[in-house]
Amino acid sequence: MNHESTPVVATPTAEHHREPFGIGESQPRISWKTIAPTGWSQQAYQLEIARADGTHLTDWVVSEDSVLVDWPDRPLTSREPAEIRVRVRGSDAGVGDWSPALRLETGLLEPTDWSAHAISPPRHPLERLDGERRPPLLRKDFQTGKEVERARLYVTAHGLYEIEINGRRVGDHTLAPGWTSYDHRLRYQTHDVTEHLRAGDNTIGAWLADGWYRGRLGFGGGYSDLYGDRLALIAQLEIVHRDGTRTTIDTDTSWRAAHGPIVSSGLLDGETYDARDEQPGWSSPGFGDSDWASVDIVPRDPQTLVAPTGPPVRCTEEIAPAQVTVLDADRLLVDFGQNLVGRIRISVTGPAGHTVVIRHAEVLQDGELCVRPLRDALSTDRYVLQGGDRETWEPRFTIHGFRYAEITGWRGGDPRRDIVARVHHTDMARTGWFACSNDQVNRLHENVVWSLRGNFVDLPTDCPQRDERLGWTGDIQVFAPTAAFLYDCHGMLASWLRDVAVEQHDDGTVPWYVPAIPGGPQWTPARPGAGWGDVVALTPWALYQDSGDTGLLAAQYDSARRWVGLLTELADPSGLWNHGYQLGDWLDPSAPPEDPGAGRTDRHLIATAYYAWSARHTAWIAGVLGLEEDCQRYEELAHRVRQAFIDAYVLPSGLMTSDTQTAYAVALQFDLLPGPAARTTAGDRLAELVAGGGHTIQTGFIGTPLVTPALSTTHHVDTAYTLLLQQDCPSWLYALKHDATTIWERWDSMLPDGTVNPGEMTSFNHYALGAVAQWLHTTVAGLTAAAPGYRDIAFRPRPGGGITWADAAHESPYGRVAIRWELHASGIKVHTTVPTGATARIEWPDGGVTTLAAGTTTTWRPERPTERPASPTRHD
Repeated sequence: MNHESTPVVATPTAEHHREPFGIGESQPRISWKTIAPTGWSQQAYQLEIARADGTHLTDWVVSEDSVLVDWPDRPLTSREPAEIRVRVRGSDAGVGDWSPALRLETGLLEPTDWSAHAISPPRHPLERLDGERRPPLLRKDFQTGKEVERARLYVTAHGLYEIEINGRRVGDHTLAPGWTSYDHRLRYQTHDVTEHLRAGDNTIGAWLADGWYRGRLGFGGGYSDLYGDRLALIAQLEIVHRDGTRTTIDTDTSWRAAHGPIVSSGLLDGETYDARDEQPGWSSPGFGDSDWASVDIVPRDPQTLVAPTGPPVRCTEEIAPAQVTVLDADRLLVDFGQNLVGRIRISVTGPAGHTVVIRHAEVLQDGELCVRPLRDALSTDRYVLQGGDRETWEPRFTIHGFRYAEITGWRGGDPRRDIVARVHHTDMARTGWFACSNDQVNRLHENVVWSLRGNFVDLPTDCPQRDERLGWTGDIQVFAPTAAFLYDCHGMLASWLRDVAVEQHDDGTVPWYVPAIPGGPQWTPARPGAGWGDVVALTPWALYQDSGDTGLLAAQYDSARRWVGLLTELADPSGLWNHGYQLGDWLDPSAPPEDPGAGRTDRHLIATAYYAWSARHTAWIAGVLGLEEDCQRYEELAHRVRQAFIDAYVLPSGLMTSDTQTAYAVALQFDLLPGPAARTTAGDRLAELVAGGGHTIQTGFIGTPLVTPALSTTHHVDTAYTLLLQQDCPSWLYALKHDATTIWERWDSMLPDGTVNPGEMTSFNHYALGAVAQWLHTTVAGLTAAAPGYRDIAFRPRPGGGITWADAAHESPYGRVAIRWELHASGIKVHTTVPTGATARIEWPDGGVTTLAAGTTTTWRPERPTERPASPTRHD
């Protein structure tokens, strides 16, 4: 075959792993992307799997599939490496070259693979020194008398850990092992430590800290020791020698423990470090630990130890100060120019015992840190100098949400050089981008990205700065489509959804947030909440739409089914869910600060709408999984609840009993209106309400993601643009007047006069209201997945609002999908990129359709397209 027409296959991937090392799947599904000439299509593929016992070559599989194809060989065993290559064949019968090899390795797949015990320092006297429950150090000396071929460390902890071998840190993970439903699932990590070891004497050491396991969590003063009151390390170092023999170093009673230089460490309160208490050489051979204490073994069922499905938390960026202000003799106010999540690294000099104090906040008031929105989170780090040469320090086991820092005790040095903010979040691959001719809209989109980064720290949280930081189900339910476009968050969210499923109550109730912790009478025990509990049906479907992953649907189907079953019991015989506690359209701007759920829209209208929508999604999931009886049953249920909604909340005129933006947006987007005429009436009334409100926002968490799509799909795209571009409060762009660099929790988290909202619940980094970014992607730019995984793509640009160009790109399972449109005096020019394996078309505003081939295409429309007359139809 001619080289120019040869398809090129990129390195395959396994499941959703960015780094397929220490994976927990014995039969990982394989995906690949192909770059091929226009008109080429895959007709068959072949996989090559290199294993220790030889290379296995599959027969040619006649299929167009290239995303998450089944593992073709016998299952992998624990610790097993493999290399996978792919080649493809097209309709011209020519065979492409082999792809580069994907190298993967399994972790410990069976509970019986674990020989390590969970070890903990003795309760006294180590855990208390100077009145503090101090994080400990653990260590063990060992020998490797033979040459090392390879070495793997499998490790996790009750609490947080960092590992050192021979004085050198292992890996770059932060806040490992993360936060899961610890009683059910504790993730472990796998590290290649071959290069850390040397012949002869070796030492392994560990730092431990409270983290989520034992530290203070939650609002209202918080709770400590929720999972246990003893920190513990589980570490299994397995060494394979050149002669084939093996040595295993486990955590057992031979390890030793002592307190270290960390005086205290908490995720909410910050970290205090006394460099005078450092023990040089403690993780290297030759250190005397005779005065260290022996350790205890504590319980941990190895059946609960699981491998990660997503990437770890890491430092992903460093940001230098944008401005430094000297407040007085040794007190600095540092502005990093960006609200971020992470911690600060400082380099200082000074006498022994001198303390540098770092306080954090998102905003200023009257020229000082405004810490009131942090509530009970102290967010303060302290470093006590050892004295002597320049000392560099960064906290290990805490993170903060901040733009500003007050540093007290600063001694000399250039703060712009010696102070740096280090950004931390789950190290997901970026997959989505957007830009347009309006700089303010670009800044809004960038704020959404920063809020996602700051709140995807091992799990999807509501806010990263105050005494909460919980995995609220409703927030990610509305934001999941946006998140899945912008980042490959599938592995991370798949793990979190498993925790949601295991913490779902026996009756089907989904906690307000997961992992579930006590939260006062409003949140504990959990009650069924519309929009929040529906995460178990709607979020797996959103991830499936982006990835095409039916396995995720299968894993979560029972959780969705149980939730809908609960709603069937709660609703009245007609299908109305018209009683019980509900949050409604949370943070509707009309709601008083003390009651964020007291919005304009009938809470039970919203509850019934979500009941119908989750039933419909559960039917769709059942259909994808081939469960035809379930599919029919849930479709019938969805139809019945839909009719109950119409009977109760839609008037004969087509208007609604709750004459609000949210009510109409929900009814339109959830397909809860009786026919085309009602849709036209509802769309027109929604546009009237938006205009009547001065094109300011009148929606909360539920309505906000839906209002612009509801306007544009009912042919009021100009009204949607005017709403988007409004700058008066409340609006998306209002925050930019106050130099916002993330999305706020409240539309008026900062009041027009520059003071902070007096409401107790006021965050300046909260992604839920940023779900409008999905409308920027799908409508402003016009990039939409018309089939799961972007196997079919609909480009639907809808220019408006004076924007003269827009572009978006998404790294789909098949490859890069992109669009850029530009308005010209005589027409519109659209540039598109369609990956091999996908089909695509441009759907113009006037109803015309242009079919596209794979590759890059420029399409010119001679006249500016105008929107066709409204003729919406209901889709059942």
